[in-house]
Amino acid sequence: MISANDLSPSELAALLAFHAEAGVEWLLEDEPVDRLAEFEAMKAKRADVRAAPQVRQPGPSETQSGRVQPATPGKARDALPAAPVSVPPTVAIPDEQAMSEARFAAESARSLAELRTAMEAFTGCNLKNSARNLVFADGNAASGIMIVGPMPYAEDDRDGQPFAGKHGDMLERMLFGIGLSRSDVLVANVVPWRPPGNRVPSGREADICRPFIERQIGLAEPRHLLLLGNFTARFFFGTNETIHQTRGQWRELSAGGYLVPALATLHPQDLITAPVNKRFAWQDLLAFKARITG
Repeated sequence: MISANDLSPSELAALLAFHAEAGVEWLLEDEPVDRLAEFEAMKAKRADVRAAPQVRQPGPSETQSGRVQPATPGKARDALPAAPVSVPPTVAIPDEQAMSEARFAAESARSLAELRTAMEAFTGCNLKNSARNLVFADGNAASGIMIVGPMPYAEDDRDGQPFAGKHGDMLERMLFGIGLSRSDVLVANVVPWRPPGNRVPSGREADICRPFIERQIGLAEPRHLLLLGNFTARFFFGTNETIHQTRGQWRELSAGGYLVPALATLHPQDLITAPVNKRFAWQDLLAFKARITG
């Protein structure tokens, strides 16, 4: 086994980058720790405490002989223990309230910059507690072309930008094939905070974040929308169809009252894990190019 001490700085940086891309978030300790044994020891200790006889301590008005003496008011007050300070428990915001606050924050924003500020201050989504950064829309908002993915991944969360790392590289190649570049489009995600472990956002999490992505679309006013991946297509089209059933079909969707034609295709991750999907994505991209060029 190679020790980290045997690696050069560049080799160590490459190894850490590899772990980050693989989704590793925690490193093992130098010595193994038996967590099960720790848990059993903790339970045994608690059982011993419960089983130990409780020795009654003499009160402030009792003497060592056991006789009760009249308590002196001043001394009694001094002997009384301080009242414990009650700390109110952390109360989660109910889903309905969180969605209402998200709608209010989104509708109050009059520009993408104001919307970003409002989202940075928003605390109604639990995903924000585990994410490093808010991943907001990035790119050319005046281009008329917007691309929306499902959620940030590890590299997006680290850099604070949508479609960073290998997904960004694949997206660049997809756009290059139809004569576009990253600087020609606006890129965003349905959910702006990375779910732990890159899991799929829950329905409630998506509902809370819906006003934010719809407002990003409404403020950018794209003329054409490209949706990437199964989750994104289902989110906007409101169906349970798979991406292979919805891809390549132009549909008109409403994002907070803003109507825009949208086409769904496969996510860059789908092309990385299954290169055979590239031919399907290429067909969709050609259809997208034909539409945007008129």
